[in-house]
Amino acid sequence: MYYALVILLAYLLGSSNLSFYISKLKKIDIRQKGSQNLGASNAMLVFGWKHGIMVGIHDIGKSALAVILANTLVPELPYIGAIAGVASVLGHIFPFYLKFKGGKGFASFIGMALAINWKCALVLMLVVVAVTLITDYIVVGTTLTITIVPTALGIMERNWLLPLILLLGTIVIIWKHRENYVRIVKGTEIGLRSANRGEHRS
Repeated sequence: MYYALVILLAYLLGSSNLSFYISKLKKIDIRQKGSQNLGASNAMLVFGWKHGIMVGIHDIGKSALAVILANTLVPELPYIGAIAGVASVLGHIFPFYLKFKGGKGFASFIGMALAINWKCALVLMLVVVAVTLITDYIVVGTTLTITIVPTALGIMERNWLLPLILLLGTIVIIWKHRENYVRIVKGTEIGLRSANRGEHRS
């Protein structure tokens, strides 16, 4: 019962979508622009760096909060923090009030990882930032992060059930980015430097 309640509350917390709220305020449907999703990456592509950072902080924060609250309120439940984190990530990706069409979950995944083991997650994030800048594609850094983080956390925590729980989030995020991979192959994916110059906007 407690597991079900935590999962539900974490999902609802993860469903909060600042990208959607900004889209409504600006009267621009972000779902029709850029990569057409309600996440931090597309907010940056459509609205610019400032709004992208705001959305990213929000998305990171809500999943981190889900993990922290779960570990604080019901610490006796095994793996409750990781379970709450994954539920929050899924809430971001599949928000009930947006017909289950939200963001792609990367920033929320980072928030979850930071709350579980911030030292491990922070080091990996720095590596990912470097890879993203070198390749010019956000999705490359995203994929590298979500595939390495579960294993790294499993090693750091000396527990292999933990990465298996996190693997659900990894699989869903990879699936959500499938169109990005196709665009990279076709050469039509929007690069980070192009986004900064605003070349994609209409």
